[in-house]
Amino acid sequence: MYRQYWNLGIVMIAIALTIGIAASVATAGTETPSATADVKIDNFTFEPQTITVKAGTTITWTNRDDIPHTVVSTDLVFKSKPLDTDQTFTFTLAKPGTYPYFCSIHPKMTGKIIVQ
Repeated sequence: MYRQYWNLGIVMIAIALTIGIAASVATAGTETPSATADVKIDNFTFEPQTITVKAGTTITWTNRDDIPHTVVSTDLVFKSKPLDTDQTFTFTLAKPGTYPYFCSIHPKMTGKIIVQ
């Protein structure tokens, strides 16, 4: 009688291991895509003006205006060179927090990134 339970236990362990190995193989080649967010610069505004993203998100600002603009965080965590029309600036925010930013050429242009 114990032998039947013993054999059943071995079969159950073998099944559990097979399922675990199959699940590992199924997810081994899967990569998590990087999170991205886009901010458009147009008509002297950042659009959207405030965005909320997860830590590790890469943000890309694109200047759609016909004059140069910059993207500078108030605490200088990130700072772009002057961006001409259709140029981009990309930065990845790894740490949670609130990151206010502005255009150093036109300081009344402001935006904010909230990283969770």
